Amino acid sequence: MNRRIAHYRKLLSQARTYEQWKAAALELDYLEGNVEWKEAFASEFYNYNLIHDRLRELRHYHQTGDYARLKRAIREGLHHDLGNISNPALYHNSYVGTKHLIEEYVNQVCESINLLCDTPMQELPESEKLGFFKDTLLSYGRPALLLSGGATLGLFHLGVIRTLWERDLLPQVISGSSAGAVMAAMVGTTPDDELDQLLEPERHNLKAWRWKGVINGLRGAGFMDQGVLEQCLRENIGEFTFEEAFQHTGRSTNISVSSDQGQHGARLLSGYTSPYMLVWSAALASSAVPGVFPPVQLQKKDHQGATVPYMPRLRFVDGSVVSDLPRERLMHLYDVNFTLVSQTNPHVVPFLRRDHGQSRESLASLPLSLLKAEMQFHGKGLFDVLRRRMRPELARQACGQIYTIMAQQYQGDVTLAPRYRMRHFRRMMSNPSPEFVREMMLEGERATWPLISQIRTHAKISRTLEGCIRRLRQHNRKGAELHVIAS
Repeated sequence: MNRRIAHYRKLLSQARTYEQWKAAALELDYLEGNVEWKEAFASEFYNYNLIHDRLRELRHYHQTGDYARLKRAIREGLHHDLGNISNPALYHNSYVGTKHLIEEYVNQVCESINLLCDTPMQELPESEKLGFFKDTLLSYGRPALLLSGGATLGLFHLGVIRTLWERDLLPQVISGSSAGAVMAAMVGTTPDDELDQLLEPERHNLKAWRWKGVINGLRGAGFMDQGVLEQCLRENIGEFTFEEAFQHTGRSTNISVSSDQGQHGARLLSGYTSPYMLVWSAALASSAVPGVFPPVQLQKKDHQGATVPYMPRLRFVDGSVVSDLPRERLMHLYDVNFTLVSQTNPHVVPFLRRDHGQSRESLASLPLSLLKAEMQFHGKGLFDVLRRRMRPELARQACGQIYTIMAQQYQGDVTLAPRYRMRHFRRMMSNPSPEFVREMMLEGERATWPLISQIRTHAKISRTLEGCIRRLRQHNRKGAELHVIAS
């Protein structure tokens, strides 16, 4: 038995597709006795009686065609994390899936939502359907994908995006900072039916880095050529504004930038906050790591479609310095209830907990975890003092930036991160080959596969509601066009 377990664990670690990984994972669940745990309803980690009753109620209304009660049950009883079904402990006892009761409940909710959306019924007239589903989504909330900085190592994000897209779990709200801003911009300007092309390295300009020399860097012009980066971004992203990008793809793209003047702080650029701004310009500013690239003057389209400066007196820099993961802002703008973070910052990844697959931290890893926590606590305290008392001003500002970096929250409800080796750091600021892109993408996919079940529990209901709203809007638009033709 131990030999078979070792065999499948090796297959698990060497899998190159989700299908290969899942086949090995299911065998391990059987060999390690996890199947029985999934089939049993009871657990201390969630309210299984509540979920069982709720499932039985929805299934009865659905099967008997009692649309009036089904509508009320969905509208008033649909709550995020009902009965604590999103508890991470429920996803650390098996390789694939969780309690079957939870999976059946989520599937039943989605089936009932689609039934109400697609079935003509007196209980929910066509004229009221769109409002009903918009209200339900506002009440329930939606997920967001947050992509961190990390320079060339941010290619890891593409593997995360591919896995989520292939499983129909890619959130409609995507935010990015620095390298993550570039990835968010590319996804936010690419329709679903073209995403497979986005994920092919040979189709893109991968030349974002060119060394300008020490003298340019010391003069404040940046050690790297910003013109090369701008050309790369414009070729890969296009000339979309945030508003046009949403109309083109249906995705809400959000990019973090920071002012190079301390009194202005961080900003989240999006279709809500800056609809006419060019997406590539925002990604360029968010990628302007202080010292590496100079601050950026943002660009927008005017009422005639011409490119003009946005707030000409201001310049902006790397968004991850102050707001790598703008969780609170996204919650206010989009009613986000779940954050999925793809974290590639090299100064953050070593400090992240990697506890998937175990319900509690092992004693062997406890000393290292305590050491990391102590380093973070005392380091943040030290730079908090220095940023207020340090002289000269340049040193004080530097200490302030370091404090801001250390004080941020770099994890989400689910956090995905690569496992770095020394060779990765050597390629951080170099143009990647297609082979290196595929390597980092595979790293992103492998990090995502074990968390698919947890992500699905969080995101599937929201994605279903969003799909209903999208179909109803298309239906209403076609109806309006036919009415105009008829009249």
